[in-house]
Amino acid sequence: MNAVSAIGTARPLWPSAAPGDSESGASFSQVLGEYLQQVNHLQLDAEAKTRQLVAGEDIELHQVMLAAQKAEIALELTQTLRNKVIEAYQEIMRMQV
Repeated sequence: MNAVSAIGTARPLWPSAAPGDSESGASFSQVLGEYLQQVNHLQLDAEAKTRQLVAGEDIELHQVMLAAQKAEIALELTQTLRNKVIEAYQEIMRMQV
């Protein structure tokens, strides 16, 4: 049961803010930029761990696989977000004024 309760303490990738919440002060572009930096960091971390494994350094295979999966999931989320933004833009452009 402890493993399940630990899920609730997981940190989100970016801060959540209610619409019109002026306390956070973060614009959409700032939040998106921070998220893209995190995705880039995950990609670079996975690449570095892969290079360590290939070079024969002291790193466990499961660490490399976890880093690669985190990077892959983050990239898939980024692609989905991009697709949704494009769909929203196209829908707005189809609206009649």
